Amino acid sequence: MANTDQSFARTTEAAAPLPRMAYVLTGCIAVIGSNSLGLGPIAPEVARSFGSTVPVVMTAAAAFGLGTAASALFLARHIDRIGARRMLQLALALLAVALILSALSPMVSVLIASQLIAGVASGVALPAIYSSAAAVAPPGRESRTIGVVLTGWTLSMVAGVSLSAVLADVLHWRAVFGAIAALAFAAVAMLSIGKYREVLATQSAPLPLEALRIAGAKPLLIACGAFMAAFYGMYGYLGDYLNNGLGQPVSANGLAAMVYGVGFGAAALLDNLVDRVGAKRVMPVAFVAACAVYVSMALLGKSFGALLVAVFVWGLANHFGLNVLIMRLTALDPSRRGTIMGLNSAVTYLAGFAGTAAFGPLHTSLGFAMSALVAAVLMLIAAIAAAWRHTEAVALELGGERSISTQ
Repeated sequence: MANTDQSFARTTEAAAPLPRMAYVLTGCIAVIGSNSLGLGPIAPEVARSFGSTVPVVMTAAAAFGLGTAASALFLARHIDRIGARRMLQLALALLAVALILSALSPMVSVLIASQLIAGVASGVALPAIYSSAAAVAPPGRESRTIGVVLTGWTLSMVAGVSLSAVLADVLHWRAVFGAIAALAFAAVAMLSIGKYREVLATQSAPLPLEALRIAGAKPLLIACGAFMAAFYGMYGYLGDYLNNGLGQPVSANGLAAMVYGVGFGAAALLDNLVDRVGAKRVMPVAFVAACAVYVSMALLGKSFGALLVAVFVWGLANHFGLNVLIMRLTALDPSRRGTIMGLNSAVTYLAGFAGTAAFGPLHTSLGFAMSALVAAVLMLIAAIAAAWRHTEAVALELGGERSISTQ
């Protein structure tokens, strides 16, 4: 009889609808992603408007990344005391102001400064979103909930990047930042309506690197660093390879980004499998799958069609990898999710900077295939770190998962 009751409970949990707040958080991710990914397509128009060059304009993107990493490292730790929802509202409001300043920028230097502020806001917003996703997830549907939230990156990549180019052509590049600012204000309003229970820390916010002492955090952050360095290193130079290596038009870059985004989003349909199998089992498999994708890119990269297929599978594998990474990190200590996810975001953007910087000379001197093989090695490192077992870490992680399921 007890087994029947447990089976019924699991079935009921699996059938429970996702909370509306999960979709609000998806929109919040889409807003941040639209800004972080939207400057690239409109950079030539922005450069012409200012009488500058594309590399100078893209300095604003670098400033955004720097601001995000620094903010995630030093400010996100306060999420645990103040609350993820409140911090997310404040961060999105600041992001909206920074976007308005971007739209009104009279010169490139002001645009760079405003995107630095946008990065500071995003560095707090992203950990708050991931912490909130874990908090609102119904028991037994953590992966599905986080997976839905992560599709915000797909929305920003498929819709946000495409619409930004259209707005820049039809209206003006300034309209792009204005539109995203309006969406940010709308997200703040939606967050004011919805509420959810959070586990707040009772102690003062720890110093950033103190979170490394949490059992299980170090190997997962190492996996995150290797994972993100491989992704940004390959994604950053994929367009150049398509144009100069395969002789494809510039439009092929947009097509590749869209194919990746569709693959990333399509994987959300399978997130229930993660809840059934378990994040710890799926994570190394997802990273090994991404490793295999990079190897296939190295072997089949001379064919544009084969490369697009690999990019689609790349999106699938990376969705699962990111999903289970967030699941495992947020399960380590529910009362310190903000601090942990702040470290995760800091590692993500620092690894993105390092990957882009390191893969540039590699791509130029040794070519696309060798870059793909180096990315494959990084994914093997990520898989090993993900599979690393430590008695204390496993016990604490399981305890975190049980606390989530009892909320």
